Amino acid sequence: MGEPLNGWWRLTYAVLYYPASALARTSYENVDDLPLSGPAILAVNHVSHVDPFLLSKFVLDAGRVPRFLAKDSIFRVRVVGRVMRGMGHVPVVRGSAEAQQSLDAAVAALGRGEIVMMYPEGTVTRDPDGWPMAGRTGTARLGLLAPSVPIIPVAQWGIQNSIDLYRKKVRLWPRPRHAIRVGKAIDLSRFDGQPPTSAVLADMTDVIMRTIRGEVAQLRGLPSPSGALFRWRRPQASA
Repeated sequence: MGEPLNGWWRLTYAVLYYPASALARTSYENVDDLPLSGPAILAVNHVSHVDPFLLSKFVLDAGRVPRFLAKDSIFRVRVVGRVMRGMGHVPVVRGSAEAQQSLDAAVAALGRGEIVMMYPEGTVTRDPDGWPMAGRTGTARLGLLAPSVPIIPVAQWGIQNSIDLYRKKVRLWPRPRHAIRVGKAIDLSRFDGQPPTSAVLADMTDVIMRTIRGEVAQLRGLPSPSGALFRWRRPQASA
């Protein structure tokens, strides 16, 4: 390890690292593009409910410590929430004034030279072919608040073929394969100094998600789709 682990991280490492290692056969591409020190925002596609464990293992294997911005509901789970906060993860309350506080906490983490993990889609992709969906604007907002910090695209693919909780599919044998690929920092210089208007944030988010989609295409060995990003809407509850 390069970056030191606090007590909560050491406990979690001891309890979860080896089970996560056994969960899938993982392979990494372009790990050298992950900074060995200093702040970075990692923008990642979301393919399975268990991929955060594999992504955490990847960042730890690279000698860094990941800090996630995660749904606040996770932090309300007894014991789990305390551990998450002790590890430095940040709860996000969507659609509220507290969301800005979450971004302020993320900016503070970056100011300490930490890695902040972002899932711009906000949930596991619902794209019919598994591609990254249109993203939420939180990653772009954070990028404008910390303009000197690189936003690095990270693509992952594989575990969803064996663990897909939406389809109630869990198949652990044969042992799943999961690949993670690091891309070059995204060039967002055209947005330097621009105000965080809805249009600017939407354009930034589109660039971020299309870049991630291109990295996923590299992992899949397929051409990157050229059309619009898939937009998923949560079904409205019936009256």
